[in-house]
Amino acid sequence: MAAVPQSNSEAGGLSDAQVMLRVKEGDESAFDYLVQKYRRPMVNFMYRMAHNAAAAEDLAQEVFLRAYRSRANYEASAKFTTWLYRIATNLAINHARDTRHERPDTMVSLDEPDQETGTTLDIADKSLSAEEHIVRRERLRAIRQKVQALPERQRMAVVMHKYQQMDYKQIAEVLKLSESATKSLLFRAYETLREQLKDFV
Repeated sequence: MAAVPQSNSEAGGLSDAQVMLRVKEGDESAFDYLVQKYRRPMVNFMYRMAHNAAAAEDLAQEVFLRAYRSRANYEASAKFTTWLYRIATNLAINHARDTRHERPDTMVSLDEPDQETGTTLDIADKSLSAEEHIVRRERLRAIRQKVQALPERQRMAVVMHKYQQMDYKQIAEVLKLSESATKSLLFRAYETLREQLKDFV
């Protein structure tokens, strides 16, 4: 059996679904490869949903744990990422419901490091005046609040589309919707955000 590639550049033509089928057959190194490849995107996704860095790490770990436990039932009929994000969305929904009473204000501090860059969101941009800087911070705060306040499925779709760069087809498969229903869902979400954020745009 050929060794599982250790990096994307050495993928050797194997799709993620094929790698997962290797996991199903008992290849532990194949699963390590998938965890290495998707850990960061999964932590970022969970951070956007939970707005808590520690919870995002825990939830991402739980996604991979559940994926591994479900390896025997894995079928390569859908893309691996679709299957993985279905597990993630279910976990994120459960986490939001379980912790709703603990966090009446779901805002994250703007001083908290961004999970994608590792930097704080309010680092001084030399080209911005103090006033522009304040406006930018307020705009970021408003966007986060409004995205977090969207209905659950709209919020999931926006996070996948805007922050995970997933296309309509992928989001539709994860949410088990038609492509047209997904487009409508995103259209409504973005219209709501546009209306609520018009003072900041």
